[in-house]
This record gives sequence, C-alpha cells and structure tokens, in this order.
Amino acid sequence: MKKEVIVLNCGSSSVKFAIIDAETGEAGLTGIAEALGNSDASLSYKLNGKKEKQALPEKAGHTEALNAIAEIIASTGVQPIAIGHRVVHGGEKFKGAALVDDSVLEAIEDYASMAPLHNMANLKGIVTAQAAYPDLPHVVVFDTSFFQTLPKKAFIYALPMSLYREHGIRRYGFHGTSHKFILDSMAKILNKPVSDTSIISAHLGNGCSVSAIEKGQAVDTSLGFIPLEGLVMGTRCGDIDPSLPGTLQKKLGKTADEISDLLNKQSGLLGISELSNDCRTLEDAALEGHEGALLAIEIFCYRLAKYIAGYMVAVPTLDAIVFTGGIGENSSLIRETTMGYFAHFGITLDEQKNTDARFGQGGKISAENASTAVYVVPTNEEWVIAAEAATFA
Repeated sequence: MKKEVIVLNCGSSSVKFAIIDAETGEAGLTGIAEALGNSDASLSYKLNGKKEKQALPEKAGHTEALNAIAEIIASTGVQPIAIGHRVVHGGEKFKGAALVDDSVLEAIEDYASMAPLHNMANLKGIVTAQAAYPDLPHVVVFDTSFFQTLPKKAFIYALPMSLYREHGIRRYGFHGTSHKFILDSMAKILNKPVSDTSIISAHLGNGCSVSAIEKGQAVDTSLGFIPLEGLVMGTRCGDIDPSLPGTLQKKLGKTADEISDLLNKQSGLLGISELSNDCRTLEDAALEGHEGALLAIEIFCYRLAKYIAGYMVAVPTLDAIVFTGGIGENSSLIRETTMGYFAHFGITLDEQKNTDARFGQGGKISAENASTAVYVVPTNEEWVIAAEAATFA
C-alpha cells in the first residue's frame, strides 16, 4: 500500500500542492493555484501526466483555492495518510518536523515578523487545510530546521550579543529541505553514510543559497536572518554594505518598507540587467550582446564562486560541490562560468557532461582529473516534506 501524502506550500498569493508517495518520491498529482486575490486567479495541475487548468472565482483567496484543490484530490480516489506543510521560519524552537497543535500554530505566528510574506501565508494554509482534512495529521516542515546544527561562529552576527539573546537576531538559513535532499542523495551516490558525507551545495533558483555540510551536518549557509543575505538572486540583492538602506532612505526619500521592497523585489538579476529576473531570458539576451544581461550573469557567478570557495574552509573533508534548483540544474552556462574561477584549484568540468546535465538529467559533471568532484542533482523538496510528514501518520 502506498504511503501517499498531500504536500502544501502556501505563498502570499499562491498555493503549490502535490500528492507524493513518501517512500518513492513519485508525484501522482502536482499543481499550483496562483494570482490569488486578483481577478485572474487560476488553478493548474498535472494528474497522471495530463495537464489541466481551471479558473477560480474572481479574487479567490487561499480558502477558495484549497477547497478547489481538495475537490481535485478527492476526485483521484487517493487516501492520503497525512498532510505536510512547508513553513519558512521556525526560529530556534524547531529542530525538525512538528505535528500541528495550538502551540505550533502560535509559534509560527510568533516567527512571522522574521518572514512576514511567508509565515502568515503558511499559517493560513494550515488552518484552512485543517478544516478541509480534520481527521488527518497535519505536519509542518521548516526551511530553517536543517540549519539548527550551525555553530555559533557561523550564525552569530557581529552585533551586541543582547540582540541575539533578547530578539533572536542571528543567521537562520533557508532552503533547508532542498539542501537536506541533496545531502541524502549525495550520500547514496557516493555510497557513504549521511554522517560521513561532506558537500557544498548550491541551491540556485529565484532565491539562492549555498550551504556547507560537513559530515552530514550543516555548518554554514549564505542566507541569514531573512532570505535576503548572501548570493545575488532573481530580485534580491544579497550582500550589501549595511549602511546602504539608511543612506537610500535619505537620498530617495523613501520609507523603510519601500527600501525593503527595493532590496527584495527590484534588485538582484533584475536590478542589474534592467531586463529580467529570469536566467533563461538573460542568457538569451547575453548571447545577443545585451550589456546588462552579461553583467548580471558575471556578477551572479562571481559572487557564487566566492561563496563556494569560502565554504571550503568550513568543509575540510569535502566530497563534492553540488548544483541544484531551477538555475543550478538547467544552466550549463552558469555552472561553467562559476566553476571557471576554480581552475587554479584543479577543479574543472567535463564540457559535454556539463552541457548534457539539464531538464532532470543530473550526474557528475567534473573532469576525470578534477581535484574535487562536481555534480548536478535535481532537488525534490516535496519528497522531503512528504517523508517527514509520513512519520507522524
């Protein structure tokens, strides 16, 4: 009998959903409800290989979307054993998945100030799903829990310690489910126990992060207090001089919220290129000589290479460097450009293998004589959530 789990990921204006076999990772149903709250709200899904799309009521919210999703799931005849919810921020309280109860819901709300666009949407999704599936166990899996093994030297900011003690100001890390999946996958590929596997994993999508994992435990990561620090991302700036937000407020006459919007939604690849946050669009434009696209890609790869090189300090028993996420899995140009900075380390790519590693085809892409192996591994965060949720069923 299959152990099938409903996986829900509620964003501020969307709900991603899937039915996942917790043992194999096979997805019988995947879909997304998007543009929630707008006149063009819609729901699209793929069931047993067939794509479907339906309109939602005008300005439909999470409740209407989840009710429509519940009807689709009911039509499949699947008898799920649990529901797994992705929640972005679990602070220091949650070191693993948690069965939803009043105290968990309260904690998610308490941490909403650290992820205001995410946690409240996640919370709304949980409460709505509980009403739709009152008899199933609801389990939350936090983006941050994988990084609770970080040592203090990695997560403490050089600020007054009272800010950490009294307000929880520290690096938390995100994309934890993806980095965990890559760790587990690499342990199987290398035929090693997870506890003896050491990698640097680069999750590259619209949001980006690098994690240093030494002998099965996260020891450093690029994302910080919120998902803004570190690498250049699709629309997020990553590392900048800490004085800039205040300076920009004065120079531009904007509020703190407006500056936050600038850093989170108008910067990164979009801000540099003045064209797009989509790496595919930028690569096409770069081939045609678009200066902004060329510069955006160059900065993106240079910053990424610096982080990977820096994390070699944290992973002395490094087995492999691994690329994942939409960009990491599909852009041979980004991988080639990034790893080009490592030639003097003796780390080089096999050009053909790198070119072939796209659209779900992963594997080893480093040259045979490379001093460190480089891999592409397609991530599957939903499987991580389903597997953890199934343990509570």
